[in-house]
This record gives sequence, C-alpha cells and structure tokens, in this order.
Amino acid sequence: QVQVMESGGGLVQPGGSLRLSCAASGRPLSFVAVAWYRQAPGNQREWVAGIYANGLTKYEDSVKGRFTCSRDNAKNTWNLQMDSLTPEDTGVYYCKGVIAAGVDVWGQGTQVTVSP
Repeated sequence: QVQVMESGGGLVQPGGSLRLSCAASGRPLSFVAVAWYRQAPGNQREWVAGIYANGLTKYEDSVKGRFTCSRDNAKNTWNLQMDSLTPEDTGVYYCKGVIAAGVDVWGQGTQVTVSP
C-alpha cells in the first residue's frame, strides 16, 4: 500500500488563493484518479473536485471556475489551485488516490481557513 499526504493549507482572506498538493509516498505511483474532498465542522465530507489519469477534470458547482486540478508529472504530485476563496470554502481538505476500482487511499487532510 502507498500513502498520500496533503499540504499547502493555511489562513487566507476572502478573495485570496491557496495551492494544495497531494503527494504519494514511496515509489512513484500512477493513480487511476485523484479526488479532493472537504469537511467543515459539523458538516458531512463533500466531494469538491477530481482529475483522471487522462487529464479529465470535474468540479462541484460551487467551485467551478475558481478551483483547478492538475498533476505535476515530474513530482508525481497532484495539485488543487484555489482562487477567489470565500468563507464557505473553509474546511479540512483531503485528497483521495484511486488505485483501482474500489481501492482508495486517503490523506490526513490539511486545514483551509478563509476569514477576514
């Protein structure tokens, strides 16, 4: 089994930007897809965005046009660029690597706080 770890979270003002990264540990691994989820206090964990190995991306409606998924092929790292952030974007962000159908690996999460 492999592990993934998120990084890049922090505190930003509304309208600001953050770039999250999801990196696999150990030997390089190509995921079938990588998805991003977030969870605010007291809320269910919700899907936010995802990218397939072929580069196809999908986004939840509230973040479409503001968030962008990408992969850094040289670093075996998947990124989530978040622009025009709002307080509603606050939460713990998790990446999920899809190894195969029904086989996923989750990161530990990184905190994103959007506040004046």
